[in-house]
Amino acid sequence: MSIPHYRRYDLNLLVVLSAIFEEGNITRASQKLNLTQPAVSHALARLRDVFQDQLFVRQGAAMVPTPLARQIITPVRTALQSLGSLTEERTFDPAADRRVFRLALRDVFESSVLPPLMEQLEKTGSLIAIHSVRTDRTEIEAELRRGSIDLAMDIPFPVGDEINQLRVVRDPLTVVARRGHPHIAAGNLSLDSFLAQGHVMVSSRRKGPGIEDFELNRLGLRREVKLRCQHYFAACRVVSQTDLLLTMPGRYAQVANLAFDNLLLPLPLKIPDLDAVMYWHANMDEDPASLWLRGRLTDIFSDQPTSTASQAI
Repeated sequence: MSIPHYRRYDLNLLVVLSAIFEEGNITRASQKLNLTQPAVSHALARLRDVFQDQLFVRQGAAMVPTPLARQIITPVRTALQSLGSLTEERTFDPAADRRVFRLALRDVFESSVLPPLMEQLEKTGSLIAIHSVRTDRTEIEAELRRGSIDLAMDIPFPVGDEINQLRVVRDPLTVVARRGHPHIAAGNLSLDSFLAQGHVMVSSRRKGPGIEDFELNRLGLRREVKLRCQHYFAACRVVSQTDLLLTMPGRYAQVANLAFDNLLLPLPLKIPDLDAVMYWHANMDEDPASLWLRGRLTDIFSDQPTSTASQAI
């Protein structure tokens, strides 16, 4: 006889059945389960109703299993062991687990996150692999829900209640200009001089203003964008060979301009710092692997110095 379908009974009854079989006594089974004797007797009555069999027959003080009880005890114990493994405390060992983390990162965050993260993994001999993927901002929530990405980092944007988020850094905008720029004396940049120059704008969108343009428009001012491109590294190289100016996140400016001798200058405009936000699905909130990953990324940003515009890299 097979075990009845699980929908017909409380799975906790199987625990009682196993305890009575093991102890051979209602009293000892109740002590083992930390239940009252009447509660165990009531559970046995329900088991008998489910299986349509006595299951245990009293012989003196002992409860002797019937042939059916002997037949089903092995699959019952196997089922209980399988259920128990699901409820055991989950752990994560970054040195031993062969886990692939998929992170939705834009190039701004790749340069800040990946070098120190991979350095740490290499030093510890970790078996973890990191895949950085490009995900459209409008698809991040859906991909987190599907589990096709484990975590995303981006600017703040609206998400549903099932997506958790944490601001990990605030980053001021910085102006990049070539060294020897004829209209930037002694590394000082006024708003008038800023507006008088041509500009490079980096955006994944084909059209639309940049962050600084919203504030300029509010003040009734306008800058002239002569080049719109997709990547900051290319923009920094253009700046190094022209008199165009580039406005970009300060932390990334320090990294992207290591290959150039560009100046990094404070933006002569009061604009709130850019927030970098970490996003993950709520069902991964207590997942040990996700907790480890979020902890490492938070530490990375905490260890990095706050970006400040300076005259040279």
